[in-house]
Amino acid sequence: MKQVFHKIIALVMAFVVLFSTMSFALNMHYCGDTLVETAMLLKAEGCGMDMEKPSTEGCSITKKNCCNDEQLVVDGQDELQVQVDKISFEHQVIIASFVYTYINLFEGLDNKVFSFEEYKPPLVIKDIFKIDETYLI
Repeated sequence: MKQVFHKIIALVMAFVVLFSTMSFALNMHYCGDTLVETAMLLKAEGCGMDMEKPSTEGCSITKKNCCNDEQLVVDGQDELQVQVDKISFEHQVIIASFVYTYINLFEGLDNKVFSFEEYKPPLVIKDIFKIDETYLI
């Protein structure tokens, strides 16, 4: 029982550390004001309407590109708190209630309890299905 409990706590803590330190980037391609494509690990390819960079020799007016690429970067936590002895009372209550709630999910029930075994079946005097039958002639 204690070994299962320690494995569950270690697994939960591993997931907490993994997701709190994970970083990722979200690439978005806008065509005008409309979001056309979103990519998480790759560069957003775009809509195919990107303008080639025109030569500006002898021309003072340039046309603005309608497409725009944006990148949203979510940085993970770099430093981890190694000390576990300074957990506040509120965190201890949360951890204890989590463990108490979910520890029974991994245990099987020892005996099957049926509530209807204590009750006697009703006495059948007449065949009820014969009383309710209707015949079409």
